[in-house]
Amino acid sequence: MAGSKRPKKTRKNGDWKRGGFKRSRDPRRTEIRDFQTEQDAGYSDFETRAVDKLLSGIGVPSPSPFVPDPFQLEALSAIETEDVLVTAPTGSGKTWIAREEIRRLLAAGRRAWYTTPLKALTNSKYKEFSDEFGSENVGILTGDRKENSGAPLIVGTTEIYRNQLFDALREGEQVRTDFVILDEAHYLADSERGHVWEEAIILSPKRIRLLLLSATVGNAGEFAEWIADVRGTKVRVIDRGGTRPVELRAGFLSPSAKLFPLFDHTGRFNRQIEQFASKERRFDRDRRR
Repeated sequence: MAGSKRPKKTRKNGDWKRGGFKRSRDPRRTEIRDFQTEQDAGYSDFETRAVDKLLSGIGVPSPSPFVPDPFQLEALSAIETEDVLVTAPTGSGKTWIAREEIRRLLAAGRRAWYTTPLKALTNSKYKEFSDEFGSENVGILTGDRKENSGAPLIVGTTEIYRNQLFDALREGEQVRTDFVILDEAHYLADSERGHVWEEAIILSPKRIRLLLLSATVGNAGEFAEWIADVRGTKVRVIDRGGTRPVELRAGFLSPSAKLFPLFDHTGRFNRQIEQFASKERRFDRDRRR
């Protein structure tokens, strides 16, 4: 009609009107945008120092001659005649023990198995050992990967090794290995998968030496006594103890990619991070309205 105004075009949330696009009125979006703007202002001097401390020392260390720790040498000596249970913090060099014994066995024309509980870890160790000993000497066996299964060194999941033990019993044959490493041996206590480690230990013939590696076995002496009882072997417990040689640090990454140490200089929870929790609670509250 002449003289009448055309109605404004609207959408349910007021996202746009005649004449162009209008920002959403969603309170969550508005709060996030405002919050990120505040964060983009940068770090304070105190925050900069805290982040510098969090990230200090990260990188590749300077080359230096490798010197084995006493616990590594003790384990390597003991594995010649005994089963060995090594408990040591992550990053302290448990795999070095396995690698050096594998090196000795391959040089003598013998065979070894390296078992892990995870496919990702199995794949990682397969790559590591292939680079170390040559791809022709290393095979991998998991539920969905089978390569070079006749190699003298097999890397596989613990379930696959346990299955080979069952197959050998049924067929009246011997498992083709002289040495087995059970990495992450504390999985024996897992409520769902622990029986796999239990069966692997019980069914492994006495001629096969076992090297069990773990960072989290709390009752190593009791564990070793059980192994000795079910296998009829001697078991040496080597407890490295102490703290991690590679320090763990924790941080919180904000929505605007701003990094905060999880703990302050006193070792307590960093209260600066609480602002993000309060913002999130407010976002959720506004969204439910």
